[in-house]
Amino acid sequence: MPNEPIIGVLLAGGQSRRMGGGDKCLMGLGGRSLLERTMERLEPQVSEMILNANGEPERFSQFALPVVADPVEGFAGPLAGVLAGFSWTRANRPEAKWIVTAATDTPFFPKDLVRRLLDSAGDTYPAIALATYQGRPQPVFGLWPTALADDLEEALRAGTRKVLDWTDRHSTTFVDFPPAIGEGGEIDPFFNANRPEDMAEAERLIAAGSP
Repeated sequence: MPNEPIIGVLLAGGQSRRMGGGDKCLMGLGGRSLLERTMERLEPQVSEMILNANGEPERFSQFALPVVADPVEGFAGPLAGVLAGFSWTRANRPEAKWIVTAATDTPFFPKDLVRRLLDSAGDTYPAIALATYQGRPQPVFGLWPTALADDLEEALRAGTRKVLDWTDRHSTTFVDFPPAIGEGGEIDPFFNANRPEDMAEAERLIAAGSP
């Protein structure tokens, strides 16, 4: 857990079209839901967690997390989830300078994600830190300074949707993560389950002992 308050925002606000719709994060993987697996990875890295999801929050009641909907309409993408995290944090934990986001369909993301992002951006507040893998940005895995909340809200209401279109306007650092190593070999730590075949591959990786 970090020395300063950092709010973890689990992103589950998408429409899961490639999985046939519904709440992808509630799908089972290796005997547990995707959401449980991502909660387990993020919880030790943050002060507390919230879930960004749209629709009736009661369907997530078993997880005992605050459920925060996108504050802008129309499924505006990951930036809407970042703004949801900013809004909740400003209202409930105003002392927190940072939030960190993680996708709920990415069950193998790094266990040192937050520490490494904070090491990269912490001395240059209010900088953003984004994860990369083999040089490719993973923009749903980021550390976001709450000081940029108003700027993000203004950008979203002006039509900005792509994460990098917004982060390019601000001081942003990038942190490259190595492959995850399991008994099955090296895997992309940001492997995400978008389609049924991805879920099947994730099952295979877990059965092979992936971390």
